[in-house]
Amino acid sequence: MKYVICLQVSGRGHSSDVACHVIQHERQVTTTCAPFWSKSDTAERERDRLLSQQIVSSNSSFSPWRNTPQDPLFILENGEVYRNPTEVKMSQIVLPCHANHCGELSAGQLLKWMDSTACLSAERHAGCSCITASVDDIHFELIKGVGILVTCEDLYTDRQWKVCHAFATFVARRTEAGKVQLKQVIPRTQMEQMEYSLAAERRRMRLIHAEIITDLLSSSTAQLGECQEYQDAVPAERTRVESVELVLPPHANHQVSTFGGQIMAWMENVATIAASRLCNAHPTLRTIDMFHFRGPSHIGDRLVLKAIVNNAFKNSMEVGVCAEAYQGGEPLRHINSAFMTFEVLDSDRKPRTLPRLRPEPDGKRRYQEAIARKKIRLDRKYIISCKQTEVPLSVPWDPSNQMYLSYNNVSALKLMDARNNWVLTSEKNKVSLYTLEENQVLCFKVEMHVSIPAEQTFHLLSDLRRRKEWDRHYEECELINQADEEDTLYRVATPSVSKGSKGQDFILLASRRKPCDAGDPYLIALRSVTLPTHPPTEDYTRGEVLCAGFSIWEESCTVTKITYYNQATPGVLPYISTDIAGLSSSFYCAFSACSHFLEANKDSLAALPPSAL
Repeated sequence: MKYVICLQVSGRGHSSDVACHVIQHERQVTTTCAPFWSKSDTAERERDRLLSQQIVSSNSSFSPWRNTPQDPLFILENGEVYRNPTEVKMSQIVLPCHANHCGELSAGQLLKWMDSTACLSAERHAGCSCITASVDDIHFELIKGVGILVTCEDLYTDRQWKVCHAFATFVARRTEAGKVQLKQVIPRTQMEQMEYSLAAERRRMRLIHAEIITDLLSSSTAQLGECQEYQDAVPAERTRVESVELVLPPHANHQVSTFGGQIMAWMENVATIAASRLCNAHPTLRTIDMFHFRGPSHIGDRLVLKAIVNNAFKNSMEVGVCAEAYQGGEPLRHINSAFMTFEVLDSDRKPRTLPRLRPEPDGKRRYQEAIARKKIRLDRKYIISCKQTEVPLSVPWDPSNQMYLSYNNVSALKLMDARNNWVLTSEKNKVSLYTLEENQVLCFKVEMHVSIPAEQTFHLLSDLRRRKEWDRHYEECELINQADEEDTLYRVATPSVSKGSKGQDFILLASRRKPCDAGDPYLIALRSVTLPTHPPTEDYTRGEVLCAGFSIWEESCTVTKITYYNQATPGVLPYISTDIAGLSSSFYCAFSACSHFLEANKDSLAALPPSAL
């Protein structure tokens, strides 16, 4: 017994986000799960897609080690150490029957363990039977991120390494009494609060994923490559694989439906065969793009699994795979589909160059869509998955990556808002300045209360063009592009800090979010982006903002708490450093002016109907 797989899953957020952490020791596997955000009401799209079933969304974003600095021990009033009530752990010994022909733990077996653990966590929260609705992107590699995390540990050396992560969505089955009303998840620890706040943004991305693909294919900015003819190209038809599986009782779950993890394992099997036919070698699974369970399967079904290589890039290939079911003479039912990315490793464990693919005539659409999905994966890797300190301050903006920049923008602000170790630096007339220094990064926040409804405060602060009415640092503000109802691009010019120096200008993406649930704040998140239409000019020094914005909390019908956050960058620090050092209180002047601005303009929104706000 050498390796142990540990899966640790806990619910995160909307509808019932579940995090799964998997750790491999020498020949044993442990799993833990628990949801983080539960909402009794489902999104319209999900309701349409899943008809009468209610969503329990398991987006796992979770630090599995209770004693890490990110997730310190939370002691309850009775002196006991807090443990997430939805947390589920599973331990499995890795046997020869769990390995593939290379002696490695089978990805299909790992998918079954992950699905089982996540389902148990979702059911612990829902209090009823749950089934897998979808599994978001799964990454089989060393990753930075959150979700269903799979880690390997060598029991002899105590060395640990991450293997994979994912996000899962579960559906609570209807009971005889009707739809199940899910109870609200209440985050207790700082880590749970962070993941809870991020769950809504991940859900937004899930719902709009198909639209992003469509937009990329139709957009001229996508610049998708044409299928080129190469003499040595492998015909796509050669990689086509079809397999039929009979669903027997051992393949069913405790609800007598085909086990979702088993379906995923069968799909991974045929996809691996298809990938092997392209390269004539053993492929290594790297990522899976969103398993979508579109219908149920039961004992006695014949599952038809089909796979084909959609496109081959320099060092990776995408395999499309779908599962359909039938019984007797009935027509095929679409059960699931996914896109899997494989690599072939050389003797040094480096990706090998792959043969080119020649798509069949009816496969050119799949060929082009694979390029679009590769672009999306790159966006996720370099915009979302990286730590804030690893991302360039200003990322190029274009319509194709807007969703991911917006996600990064809002999630960074939510993470800052969830921190609880701020240090009070200065206070004047109930306007407070706090600082937070971690990992050589300085953040500050300003907090105050106003006697104005939260929604009116949100709308008055959302339009950055009006900020110059109360913030002397905003000399000019130009609206460049209204990307959509919630995301806007601005150019902001600020005066020089010292005599003789040039002023600064910033190109900012402003992302607005209304509360997803009762007790959530309104958010206005800001970050720098670059636009080819607005390059730096000689008149201004181009400044950059990594993370800034407002968190607006409704404390009563008439009292609102406003918190402004900023992660100080070289371009921002000169405007606040004297306040932090205690040499001035300009922050008080600015936010006192903000309070007067809100008070003076609150009636301008009072007459508007709610739909116009």
